[in-house]
Amino acid sequence: MPTTHILLIDCPDRKGLVHKITGVLYQNNLNIISNNEFVDRETGHFFMRTEFSGEYAKTHLMDELHSALGCEICIRLSEKQKKNIVLMVTKEHHCLGDLLLRHEYERLNARILSVISNYDVLRSLVEKFNIPFHCIPHDGMQREEHEAKILRVLGDYNPEYIVLAKYMRILTPNMVNLYANRIINIHHSFLPAFIGANPYRQAYERGVKIIGATAHFVNGNLDEGPIIAQNVIPVDHTQSAEDMMQAGKDVEKVVLARALKLAFEDRIFVNGNKTIIFD
Repeated sequence: MPTTHILLIDCPDRKGLVHKITGVLYQNNLNIISNNEFVDRETGHFFMRTEFSGEYAKTHLMDELHSALGCEICIRLSEKQKKNIVLMVTKEHHCLGDLLLRHEYERLNARILSVISNYDVLRSLVEKFNIPFHCIPHDGMQREEHEAKILRVLGDYNPEYIVLAKYMRILTPNMVNLYANRIINIHHSFLPAFIGANPYRQAYERGVKIIGATAHFVNGNLDEGPIIAQNVIPVDHTQSAEDMMQAGKDVEKVVLARALKLAFEDRIFVNGNKTIIFD
């Protein structure tokens, strides 16, 4: 079966872009399997994701695309293959356990290289799956000092993505910038209405009728990065705060897995503080 490649292009919109891009692929004897494009009319920006098969020289193809389209263009070329990732966790196991199982049964489209935590609580769970676990305690350390230790471990693995599977510490701007648009976080969708400790207890006391979760890229503003996936479920007065918490954790698992699928299949463009997703 021939290898499938993915071409991602974003650039200022103008007439004839699809024709020129597909023409370059045709001239290089490459076969288009699927194609999606979108124009943001407010900014006049063009986005295109193309899956194709065939043999090609990357440098030659990139040169031809730049020649056909001009210099104001961002081009990414990759093979359709598993991404290398590192998970970061604190004490909660629900998202971590779900991702470990998906990884074990080839349902994640990624290779989990390691798990990093600031507590040792989840070591035994991770080691059941024969994945390296690194405990880097934060007690008595400044945030920058603790994060420097994490970055040294990350440097050993060189992940394509970092997944915050309920990692409950705020990252510094330095780390966010080093892995721009490559750190994915999951949180309950009560933010900013129910911030701080015990959000499900707060929601219960307010009598909310829906609960949910949001997965997003991490940027310099806490929990305000570009949104990748969201979902909600109904709740009612018969459910306790504990019931709501369990239901919320179930939603978090599904939403995070959904966001990772989109990211690992190269289906996401970041457009300012929004995302363009070709599903």
